[in-house]
Amino acid sequence: MFTSGDQVVSKHWTPILDQGRHYRARLGFIIMSTDLAAEADFFDMAPEGVAVHITRLATEDYTTNETLSRHIEYMADAAARLQPEAQPDVISYSCTSGSIVIGEDRVMAEIQKGAPWAQPMCLVCGVLDALQELNARKIVVGTPYLDEINTAEAEFLVQKGIEILDIQGLNLSTGIEMGRVTPAFWKEFAVAIDQPEAEAIFLSCSGIRSLEVAEEIEQITGKPVITSNQAQFWSCLRRAGITDELQGFGQIFSCAGLSLLPKGVVA
Repeated sequence: MFTSGDQVVSKHWTPILDQGRHYRARLGFIIMSTDLAAEADFFDMAPEGVAVHITRLATEDYTTNETLSRHIEYMADAAARLQPEAQPDVISYSCTSGSIVIGEDRVMAEIQKGAPWAQPMCLVCGVLDALQELNARKIVVGTPYLDEINTAEAEFLVQKGIEILDIQGLNLSTGIEMGRVTPAFWKEFAVAIDQPEAEAIFLSCSGIRSLEVAEEIEQITGKPVITSNQAQFWSCLRRAGITDELQGFGQIFSCAGLSLLPKGVVA
């Protein structure tokens, strides 16, 4: 029994060590300070043995091309804060519109500067990876964004060889508003903007609650649904060598993503 004034002297113990709770892969995400959806989505999708590390990027709760462009100023610092001792396999900037406005190469260069141990990624790369995997070249797009951002996104996707049959935005300006749009609304919205010729439906924005209804929309429309968080997470998993087929989050998770796997990893 310990009595006040005693000196603690422990016995000699030999602890048993293993590879830790997250023995398969570690994924890092740089998300917006106003994002109400991404964090929960990532933890919902994380397979056993895969870590999700999050850091928040200081952002204004007013989303325009101008405010998005300023995210780059803090990117390297945010990447450096993502468990440097654990060294995540992949670190991704989790903002669709910001990835487009700033540019993928510039984003990934800053992440590499802050976290040279990790493979750099950004959300829009995951979207392009998913569309390519599904061979979806004709799509409709639904967003919460202002139309100035919708225009930039449409231009970006067209330049990547994607045919935009329609793009519709809710013209919301704050991340808090975006995160409060109900999943039921996103389901109705996606079905409303769908077109017979569309090969996929893309619901764009990491801060919206569309993942929860992606599979329901697929069942209604009979075509794949891509959401920002789902596509990004799928791509990051594959880039980290994790080939699990997750259930409940859309057709993309049944795809192996062979072109994304590290050398030596077999699906």
